[in-house]
Amino acid sequence: MRAALAACAVLIAAGYGGYRLWRHTNAAVPAIVTPAMDAGQFVSDGPRARLHRLFAHQAPPAGARPKLIALTFDDGPYPVDTPLLLDTLAGLHVHATFFLIGRDGEQYPDLVRRIAAGGNEIADHTLTHPNLDQLDAAAVRREIDGGAAALAALVPDPALRTYLRPPHGRYTFATLRAVQADGYDTVLWTDDPGDWRAVGSDAILAHVRRFATAPEILLLHSGRPATVEALPALVERFRAAGYRFVTISELLQAVPPAVLNAAARTPL
Repeated sequence: MRAALAACAVLIAAGYGGYRLWRHTNAAVPAIVTPAMDAGQFVSDGPRARLHRLFAHQAPPAGARPKLIALTFDDGPYPVDTPLLLDTLAGLHVHATFFLIGRDGEQYPDLVRRIAAGGNEIADHTLTHPNLDQLDAAAVRREIDGGAAALAALVPDPALRTYLRPPHGRYTFATLRAVQADGYDTVLWTDDPGDWRAVGSDAILAHVRRFATAPEILLLHSGRPATVEALPALVERFRAAGYRFVTISELLQAVPPAVLNAAARTPL
């Protein structure tokens, strides 16, 4: 019996890990869903439809592949790791977009202000970091508006009322429609090196070298020492390949959403 239960636990863990990896594969999710888009095209009605979208993924023409990269950091701020991350970014002369949690920002207001003072962009990652796919539309909008209000009381960043990243990248059709109704772009990513797992800096770098896209929205997380450790080599690699670092706002000023949603894999 114990052996059977242990086997079931392993299968459940493997299944959940596989689900998250599937959800975080760069061609399996959109990079951005704007209020003007048909949200239905981004929501699978089953594995077959998801596979169809994955293999129907068409890269844009070579001339429409600007080498721009937006570093994005989810969660926090955190009292130890976020200052280390900010010091590293400043030393590399790179600005990033931070998707902050409203309640965490209220707990560490000086860190929110420091993020903004360093030239970084601050966007909405909800008030309490729930799974939005488990909430109704009214609750989704309360989380969005609450997160933006909490952070806007600390810093006047327009991105707080413009860009929303769902916690864990979890959404449904109803989630996307609620975000659209609130006037936000849902910002996801083109590449995820999996630093939300217990991985080292070498694994992060190896993934990025293999799965980088042009253009690129790179999903990273605040509060991860391995991510901070990997940043200098990561930035050097992208710069050597001819990329320029931008915020999400700057990226969307330069690149149409349709191109981001068909970003071309460009190994470094």
